[in-house]
Amino acid sequence: MKLILLGAPGAGKGTQAEIISEKYNIPTISTGNIIRAALKNGTEMGLKAKSYIDAGNLVPDDVVIGIIKERLNESDCANGYILDGFPRTIPQAEALDDMGFDINCALSIEVADSEIVKRMSGRRVCEKCGASYHTEYKKPAKEGVCNLCEGTLVIRKDDEPQTVMNRLNVYHEQTEPLKEYYAAQGKLLTVEGQDKVEDTTALVLSALEN
Repeated sequence: MKLILLGAPGAGKGTQAEIISEKYNIPTISTGNIIRAALKNGTEMGLKAKSYIDAGNLVPDDVVIGIIKERLNESDCANGYILDGFPRTIPQAEALDDMGFDINCALSIEVADSEIVKRMSGRRVCEKCGASYHTEYKKPAKEGVCNLCEGTLVIRKDDEPQTVMNRLNVYHEQTEPLKEYYAAQGKLLTVEGQDKVEDTTALVLSALEN
């Protein structure tokens, strides 16, 4: 299975990617994870990407496409893979097609913008150990303090409400047209994201298997 996961930032694609990856024993290729690693390591690409990410904008195509091409040619992708975070634009999708990577389907997880802002702006991360919490869905025992290491909980730059709205606007303008692109190829599947992860998972697996 060669699958693309679509959906706005905060729609829960990452969680579903992990579940699909385990069920079908195929790797998840997340450009977000690759870029975050580059940011953490202070690489040339990471520094180039940082200004775009901080503003809620997209990383340039030449950086992303090069990373993806190298990754998809690795041996663990021979039997399939899940692309999460790529393609984000029509030109990226066309580049993927031009590289000869034949995608079986594109699965779009649909969640309302208002719900995404609520989910992401409430997220808090421990600045020491990286543990994740939420002001509504996963509260720490003591407000503002990590349960695991007693580090301070902070809001990430890309979880701030204004940055979330910027990212959603970019998604609707540049990424959402991919639904029509893959629908025209007969490859689009759509699932309504649910409040509970397990309910979304049931719909996702049903869509993939039917």
